[in-house]
Amino acid sequence: MTSNKLFDGIVIFTQVVKTGGFSAAAELMGHSSSYVSKEINKLEARLGVRLLNRTTRSIGLTPEGEAYYQQCQQLMVDAEQAVELITQHDVEPKGRLKISSPIGFANSYLQPILSEYMQRYPNVSLELDLNDRRVDVVAEGYDLAIRAALQLEESSLICRKIFSCKGYTVASKEYISRHGRPHHPQELSRHHCLCYSNHKTPGRWQYKDKQGEPIQVDVRQKVLSNNAEMQLAMTLSGHGICRLPRFYMNDELESGRLEILFPELPAPEIDVYVVYPSRKHLSPKVRAFIDLVVEKIPPTMLTGGSS
Repeated sequence: MTSNKLFDGIVIFTQVVKTGGFSAAAELMGHSSSYVSKEINKLEARLGVRLLNRTTRSIGLTPEGEAYYQQCQQLMVDAEQAVELITQHDVEPKGRLKISSPIGFANSYLQPILSEYMQRYPNVSLELDLNDRRVDVVAEGYDLAIRAALQLEESSLICRKIFSCKGYTVASKEYISRHGRPHHPQELSRHHCLCYSNHKTPGRWQYKDKQGEPIQVDVRQKVLSNNAEMQLAMTLSGHGICRLPRFYMNDELESGRLEILFPELPAPEIDVYVVYPSRKHLSPKVRAFIDLVVEKIPPTMLTGGSS
């Protein structure tokens, strides 16, 4: 096989598979059906394998054709990205931007940013999944996701830190008046705790003492929930103690509706990241969104207590 014919027929082959037939591919590409058929025949002859099974009504990939098609798809993506790399500075953001974000972060910070983004880039449409569930960015087709974590797990994703905030253990005045204030994390085993099921060990809470030594306590799980907004609401109603990043409860802490427990201990720092698939180059729509988030959100949210 000579190198100058290596890519011959690939575009036509992928279009035939995508459209499901020779006629549809021919119409899409501006060729005749006979031309498309001849190109596929030439490709199969050059490769020495049958790629497609044809009937009078349909086509289907052979096992060899399926394997070849997967590789051809990646070649097409790589070629498009190569062009995008040298032209994207001139490309206006457009298309659909699919975002996943925790509910609390979206409610506290994202709404005005999304509004301004849509005003700046009217050719972009948004698909928002506001959910505390940890999505599979690649498998579920997200352009990016926002994640808050004490430590981001290793993955194949590229990440960019947006800002940091403190995480607090909190309770309402009502709860404290009825059940008493715990003065050390170990006392939590005797209290009602509202736990976050998206954590790996939701019933095991980690702290550090003043010297930085770890404290580990298995708390009493009064409520186990996968939604931090629900945890916050139940904490405000006096049903128990919870741990949340500050961005979930800025107003409640400022107003005194919630009180920070163990203020003498160092509070964990929670980082908020934008993550996106590493196998794709950063498209204009994604780059513009990340730049706007960084522009509008201050890098730290550390007010309101020391722990």
